[in-house]
Amino acid sequence: MLPVLNMNVLNCLISFNPDISRIECLILEKKLNILLIDDEAPLRKLLARLIGLEGFIVEEAGTLKSGLSVLQHKAIDIVLCDVKLPDGSGVDFVKQVRHEFPALECILLTAYGNIADGVQSIKNGAFDYITKGNDNDRIIPLLHQAANKINAEKKAAIRIKKNGGYQFEDIIGNSPLIKNAINLARRIAATDNSVLLLGETGTGKEVFAGAIHAAGKRAEQAFIAINCSAFTRDLLEGELFGYKAGAYTGASREKKGLIQLADKGTLFLDEIGEMNIELQAKLLRVLENGEFIRLGDEKATKVDIRIIAATNRDLEAEIENGRFRADLYYRINGFTICLPPLRERSEDIAALASHFLAKYALKEGGALFRLHPDSLQLLKQNQWKGNIRELKNVLERAAILADDTAILPAQLPYDIQQQDNSLSRGLSLAEVEKMHIRKVLEHTKGNKTKTAELLGIGLTTLYRKMEEYHI
Repeated sequence: MLPVLNMNVLNCLISFNPDISRIECLILEKKLNILLIDDEAPLRKLLARLIGLEGFIVEEAGTLKSGLSVLQHKAIDIVLCDVKLPDGSGVDFVKQVRHEFPALECILLTAYGNIADGVQSIKNGAFDYITKGNDNDRIIPLLHQAANKINAEKKAAIRIKKNGGYQFEDIIGNSPLIKNAINLARRIAATDNSVLLLGETGTGKEVFAGAIHAAGKRAEQAFIAINCSAFTRDLLEGELFGYKAGAYTGASREKKGLIQLADKGTLFLDEIGEMNIELQAKLLRVLENGEFIRLGDEKATKVDIRIIAATNRDLEAEIENGRFRADLYYRINGFTICLPPLRERSEDIAALASHFLAKYALKEGGALFRLHPDSLQLLKQNQWKGNIRELKNVLERAAILADDTAILPAQLPYDIQQQDNSLSRGLSLAEVEKMHIRKVLEHTKGNKTKTAELLGIGLTTLYRKMEEYHI
């Protein structure tokens, strides 16, 4: 169940427990918004009433077109959508919604469940895919699971640290590309210039931002990081600029925004390319004049902050498409640093692997794992679409599966193993995949949710593969 607290209780919590963070308090007071899309009006009304009794705020739509209109005008957290609708398929709708509104979650409902639709739904970004009638008792628990995920992501998307939390010494690697990026970052750190960090997801943009802050003249002030892609437009505006009590329904107390909290320090805007263009205009005013106006306020508040922004998008292309302001781009692009993808600095993989395995051993209190030379060679050959973050996850999963302190090729994901045919000579890809799934299922003692998590696939995909391979 989601906690629903009145403001007197919430204020008491804040007074007696100062460790409750500002973002946690915001989440406690905010009821999540559900958009229910179904063309069967009686069923929709019934579901809306049941969901409303759980403490959610429910919006309704009978078609995909009207549902999209609701999404464009209201801050929605979770979409609960029928698969077959008069104007299209909910499976395809999920892909569109997740692209345009990446902060929300989608759950699909169908009267005619089939494996193909279920698999495609998960690939398109659905939180889950359930059958009407058979899975009715799962709807409310699933909504709460999705809500818990959203709330956890919102809390994780804001980090407030005194010194940035990172030093340049924390950046691992001696390849020419990473050394060049570090040298550039060290040079710009001593100035007050805005910095734009460009790079794929998982290349370490926040680590660089924190190190730049810690090496600069604002090091003793706050370093505040926010992932812009984790919030809807309305919530991001409230987070950044704050609001006065009574600014909107439910705003029963005054709230300082992150821009104000970062005064004299550094504000790191991760995934700035996801920011709504109307918010971009408000941010531009901060950069130009050093002032902003909170929601519900009439007077401007002055601030002195350094901006470090990051994105994995091509902002110049976004400008051409009308999704990013050119004037804001030139303001944040005071100095650009491009962070190399891991596939272009494969000589750093050994050092990174040793670092992550040492951290895993420290966290779990177990033996220190090492990479077998064949495993290291496979890791160097991989393309690493998720970069350093993906490498960390692969190594932790391999350590869980390892029978000894050496991580062998057989403990790596099967797609990485397949880069060397000699490791699976005589076996088809399906046979290797089947063996790998069996081993992970044995490790988790048959826990399919944990197995899917370790394999890095959706639960629906795991069930389909188990059926396909007769596991």
